[in-house]
Amino acid sequence: MGTASKITRVHLKVNQDFESALLGIVSAEPDYKLSLALNRSLRISLKNVSPALVRDNKSETIFSRFSDASTSPGIIYELISNRSDRDFFIKKLKNIDYIFHVYDPDKSIDQEEIAAIIRDTEYITAVFNLNTGKIKDKNLQLLIH
Repeated sequence: MGTASKITRVHLKVNQDFESALLGIVSAEPDYKLSLALNRSLRISLKNVSPALVRDNKSETIFSRFSDASTSPGIIYELISNRSDRDFFIKKLKNIDYIFHVYDPDKSIDQEEIAAIIRDTEYITAVFNLNTGKIKDKNLQLLIH
């Protein structure tokens, strides 16, 4: 019989100074139609990519995701559905239908300007700036890598 090795847990501190913007979008339209409208308004190219999978003790939930990393070098745009049947990607944001994430390490994009463009986009009812520091949800880490 071999000896059991001791398992050591290492806790890593996560840098909370994100180079990203999160916008909450309210829209009754399906994700593919909204992504096409955002592509036209923002002059980006959101495409359907592998969905965001959220696992809990009982089940696995799939949330649709559209992404574009090719339009501007170093900038990534993502549109993630916040609803899947009766589940929510970020449970505290039940009034939000979609989350629009812009990863911009150079901070060259104005979040307010993007929000204004999105507000004027067809099919969009409302847009909210989301403060990542105030949202305490484990699924937020799936968005901000």
